[in-house]
Amino acid sequence: MSTSIAHLGPIGTYAESAAIHYIKTLTHSDVTLHPYPTIAQTLHAVVDRQVDIAVVPVENSIEGGVTFTLDTLWQLDNLQIQQALVLPISHGLLSVAASLEQVQTVYSHPQALSQCQEWLRKFLPTAQQVPANSTTEALQHLAEDATAAAISSQRAAQIYGLPVLVEGINDRPDNCTRFWVLSLRPSWVGSHSSLAFSLLANQPGALVKALQIFATRGINLSRIESRPTKRSLGDYLFFIDLEASFQDTEVQSALVELQTYTETIKTFGSYDIFPIHSSV
Repeated sequence: MSTSIAHLGPIGTYAESAAIHYIKTLTHSDVTLHPYPTIAQTLHAVVDRQVDIAVVPVENSIEGGVTFTLDTLWQLDNLQIQQALVLPISHGLLSVAASLEQVQTVYSHPQALSQCQEWLRKFLPTAQQVPANSTTEALQHLAEDATAAAISSQRAAQIYGLPVLVEGINDRPDNCTRFWVLSLRPSWVGSHSSLAFSLLANQPGALVKALQIFATRGINLSRIESRPTKRSLGDYLFFIDLEASFQDTEVQSALVELQTYTETIKTFGSYDIFPIHSSV
């Protein structure tokens, strides 16, 4: 039995680290990793059956939801969460510069840049911040430019043979990211479940009525996040996480009633959450 796993690349990303940790939970060793340039392409690879599984970031403890993941999940059908992994994130500033004074440009994924904003304002207030598709995308060019730096991991520094100019630059020491492991296999058992819905109309109390369905049944929501539907200004859809399984009768009853107040409902599966206590 072989398993192919897609993740955001190039090699050395935090998504790859999460994928490697997931591999340790598998009962077989025939596994191949496939890096993709964007989160959207990573998820599409599963839907297009290029790979079996995708590992993507969904939420960071500092910056909240990863919009690339949420928006793509809403657009696609049939993807189901098999597992959630919580990975500790420790950012470093990688550069061949001799000192911070030389650094004029800082590259990284928008999430990583945001997670280090306080540090960047304090120590590199005039440096240009340039978003990249991942935390490792710009690393292959750093050796050629002593005025450039990138925010990435210690593991990435070792892979690409780059020095870490400053360690631990994220604004919060307990920074962590939750990753979802997704496939086309149905998933209805776990401690948590995730779904998304759009409302029938933008009217007072419309969202309250939808959420009250879970409250009256004693189903706790551990996360709720809104995203624009992209149809018109002020029109939103909502992602929620439940502390319950889709197998529970109360959850099934809630989903039936939820249809009364919503335009579209998408369920993303039930799953367990596994904390990761060390880096790869």
